[in-house]
Amino acid sequence: MRAVLQRVTEAHVVVDEKNVGAISQGLMILLGVEQEDSETDARYLAEKCAQLRIFEDQVGKMNLSVEDIGGELLVISQFTLLADCRKGRRPGFSRAALPESADTLYRQFVGLLRRRGLTVATGVFQAEMQVHLINDGPVTIILDSRKGF
Repeated sequence: MRAVLQRVTEAHVVVDEKNVGAISQGLMILLGVEQEDSETDARYLAEKCAQLRIFEDQVGKMNLSVEDIGGELLVISQFTLLADCRKGRRPGFSRAALPESADTLYRQFVGLLRRRGLTVATGVFQAEMQVHLINDGPVTIILDSRKGF
């Protein structure tokens, strides 16, 4: 499972010209689910995203997590994070999980964050979405559950 975290001052997602999810200060997370991912991967990434200290404290050091600041999260499913671009000019997506299992793990990931008491907005699984954000910093972090444990 792969996640791209962007520290934001605000973010929202639009589907069919309707705003379906919005947050203020916090994290916008793009989440890609790989074929062999499991609930263990979802738990690892949810904990890491919630506790990663990438927000500034009172002296300007990245020393606080999204939990610490009472921030919000916008989580968007994004299978293209698993693109294989090593051959040719067209990315391959054979490592991405099938939609049914990807949706299940995506929902588990979101549920794990909510159980931590975090406010989590989402996009619409498999929909064409326009994601709008104001990146704060900019701070962008890539996490991969296969490299974490």
